[in-house]
Amino acid sequence: QMEQSGGGSVQAGGSLRLSCTISGRTFHAYNMGWFRQPPGKEREFVAAISQTGDRTRYEYSVRGRFNISRDNSNNMLYLEMNDLKPDDTGVYYCNHDGYFESVVGGKAFFWGQGTQVTVSA
Repeated sequence: QMEQSGGGSVQAGGSLRLSCTISGRTFHAYNMGWFRQPPGKEREFVAAISQTGDRTRYEYSVRGRFNISRDNSNNMLYLEMNDLKPDDTGVYYCNHDGYFESVVGGKAFFWGQGTQVTVSA
């Protein structure tokens, strides 16, 4: 089971942080990622991080603004979002999988419940 927290509403240019954890599984064994679903659109990849954190990948539009990180000692995944734009609005989901490319490709079996991020102009 994955549990998310964070999110909310912010004006453009603001910052938010999302958090995610796994219960009942070995956190450090999994690659993890974030997806988002904008209103009326399909779910899309945002960022991914490998088990040890030595490998990350970002969707082009969030590079330089978002930072994915993990704290394996505390079983936490984070997404720091800076310089937020209205186009960043959506429901954000964390996921995890044993394969990095499955996380990136949205084929992970396990997903969080989603948390709303709203950015106003």
